[in-house]
Amino acid sequence: MENLLLPLLLFAACATLLSVGILTLGSLLGPNKTGRVKEMPYESGMDPIHDARRRFDVRFHLVAIAFLLFDVELLFLYPWAVANKNPQGLKSIADATPGFSSTVVFAEVMVFIALLTVGFAYAWRKGVFRWR
Repeated sequence: MENLLLPLLLFAACATLLSVGILTLGSLLGPNKTGRVKEMPYESGMDPIHDARRRFDVRFHLVAIAFLLFDVELLFLYPWAVANKNPQGLKSIADATPGFSSTVVFAEVMVFIALLTVGFAYAWRKGVFRWR
């Protein structure tokens, strides 16, 4: 057992020593000139003119949440679509989950798509995608 852990411990020790060494050398050899201009926050090469704690319009948040919802939808549907590329795809998924047939797996995915479609229609009807 200790033969298996030795390379891992050696790697962790080398990584730690290298990190500490680089940080120490940087703080010892690097310039320590500070000033009013150097302590200002960097904002794309321009002087900051507003407070960083400004309020954002709620539309930005609604669009971000809608994007996340449909991004997660693709995250779930893409592996399912890849598994169903060949005709035996549903059968292989059903075989991996005991007690389920390929019809049940297909029905579950269709219910998932239907729920996402209802959510999309609701968001559309509420005007989430309309920029007023």
